[in-house]
Amino acid sequence: MADSGKNPFKNKMSDKVVSIPREVPSGLNIGTLLFGTILIYILITLILYLTSEHITSYEVVEGTISGNYRYSALAMKTEEIETAGESGNIVYYAREGSKVNKGHTICSVGGTVSAGDANSSVHGSVTTNLSDSDLSAAKSDITTFSVDFDEAMFQDVYDFKSDLKGAILQSSINEDAGTYVIGSYYAPASGFVLYSLDGMEELAEEDLNEELFARSAYRKDNLRLKSSVSAGDPIYKLITSDSWVLYFPVTEKLRISLEGLEKVKIRFLKDSSTFSAPFTIIQGSDGYYGKISLTSSLVRYVGDRYLEIELILNRKKGLKIPISAIDEKVFVRVPDEYVTVNQDSGSEVYLLRKTFHEDGSMDTSYVTATVYSHNREKGYYLLNPDLFHFGDYIAMPNTEKQYLIDEESIETIQGVYNINKGYAVFRQVEIVDENEEFCIVNPDNVYGLSAHDRIALDASKVEADDIVA
Repeated sequence: MADSGKNPFKNKMSDKVVSIPREVPSGLNIGTLLFGTILIYILITLILYLTSEHITSYEVVEGTISGNYRYSALAMKTEEIETAGESGNIVYYAREGSKVNKGHTICSVGGTVSAGDANSSVHGSVTTNLSDSDLSAAKSDITTFSVDFDEAMFQDVYDFKSDLKGAILQSSINEDAGTYVIGSYYAPASGFVLYSLDGMEELAEEDLNEELFARSAYRKDNLRLKSSVSAGDPIYKLITSDSWVLYFPVTEKLRISLEGLEKVKIRFLKDSSTFSAPFTIIQGSDGYYGKISLTSSLVRYVGDRYLEIELILNRKKGLKIPISAIDEKVFVRVPDEYVTVNQDSGSEVYLLRKTFHEDGSMDTSYVTATVYSHNREKGYYLLNPDLFHFGDYIAMPNTEKQYLIDEESIETIQGVYNINKGYAVFRQVEIVDENEEFCIVNPDNVYGLSAHDRIALDASKVEADDIVA
């Protein structure tokens, strides 16, 4: 055979050779596609997060709530106003707020030194130098006023100015000087001496009204700032009894809470002193008022017409939740004997529902319902109203008795939205105590809450079965 000069193996191999391009064509590949998908997902998630309404959660804790029952109480005392019998310059001798006995020299009007007293020039003199203790007391009063000052009560500035000036004047007086002065006035009975009038000295319990507690309208006249008086002018006030009374307005809710309470513990915010005293609620011309009767400690507050107090009540323990988390929902009330309890889950019941249509036909169906509350004392369950229509009947097992679902079977309860599982579930709560911000609920409700449950902080932003991120 003649040699053709060609390699037969080379030809066969050349038929199966596939050319591979040296450069990868531009365009999408799997990495770019995957990255783009993730980016789009992130953008969509971010937009949904920014545009959706966020639900803030609150973790339920055990505890009590602090007493926020603070009031500006009105003090009524046994007060007698003494007036001048003649005109003339006036000099005060007894110190403001001091307790004096009957016959003690209070002041003198247009008086002169008694004749025949060898030491009259000494006893009748008035010194003008303040002692170190007087200066220290004045500085302390100024500091206290500065710390407690409220711009909304600017009238207090003028009252404090009068009190301070009167105290300085009083510090320069020799208390024994009046004994030797003709025209001196003596205490008609034992009591506390005051040199200010506010027009409330003859106020009686039946005169209580809301306007009396508007402190912005309160005015006090400091008698010590007058250097002279006319006949008939008031010159001092004497509080003749250690018994005194505090009054403060109460809301209807607080009235019900305090009804039947015969004694109450109070704290005076002025000095944090705490006392227990008899307590009653009285009805005024425009509402109810708390009345606290005291028989001691008047010396601490003898010059105060208004006192800031706090009621210290025996607070109940339980689960502490914010007031903002409370909502109300309507449920259907079904008697115990018309349901069958799921033995594996006490929070579910079975019942036989009969629905009648307009054409007279009837559908019978077995329904599984979640229990939202169970009143053992009255014997009924509260179930989701979405399972029923007015006019439906619930059949009692093994009997001919039927229970009609109508307006009479509707009941409204308070509760919160439990979001432990990522969606909102309404849970009943029984409030046993509350203040302006928090409430204490009964921890023993098997259909309610437990410690460390997460609930929606603002119930107005949630509906039952909402998905909560």
